[in-house]
Amino acid sequence: MPRVKEIVLATRNQHKGAELAALLGGLEVRIRTLADFPTAPEVKEDGVTCEANAIKKATEVARATGLTAVADDTGLEVDALGGRPGVYAARYAGEQATYDDNCHKLLQELAGVPQAKRTARFLTVAAIASPGGEVHIAQGTLDGLITEESRGERGFGYDPVFFVPEIGKTLAELAPEEKNRVSHRARAFVKMREILEALSSDCSVLSGKGESL
Repeated sequence: MPRVKEIVLATRNQHKGAELAALLGGLEVRIRTLADFPTAPEVKEDGVTCEANAIKKATEVARATGLTAVADDTGLEVDALGGRPGVYAARYAGEQATYDDNCHKLLQELAGVPQAKRTARFLTVAAIASPGGEVHIAQGTLDGLITEESRGERGFGYDPVFFVPEIGKTLAELAPEEKNRVSHRARAFVKMREILEALSSDCSVLSGKGESL
């Protein structure tokens, strides 16, 4: 992959875009978003894994924009539901579901399940792809519990119902800078920062098409 001086975040989700920009802030690369590329195609997330979706988004956006693209996909695995909603977390309550819709469905399905059995984990897979098709990936996880009701006004997605025991709060109760230290996405992007730092300073550090870290 040639030396990277500019990247595009492969998302139109404003909340996610702002979070990713904060996680990658300070790098010696220009960070752009899909708002700069209104004709870029919508990428259908039809993969059966988070890794497949992240790679698909990154590669298609890189090809469409001519820039190195960074994408991520997150799944939520709830043990009492056999791992659901998994990779379908963003559309758990339907294709046009809102964050509230998804949280409401999740809490309904867990009604009556005791706290000790409400264990869950987030998995984020981040991918960076060059216009030529070279891909690198990184992932991060976060274990927690699903609450019995929403708590907190910050964050997005399932943040109001995802309780982190070691912190004693839901992700939606954390200030953005706190969340960006502990979340699944933060953990994936700590590794992605390392990849981008290498790619922006010495193109020989990470070589080989399709290499994943």
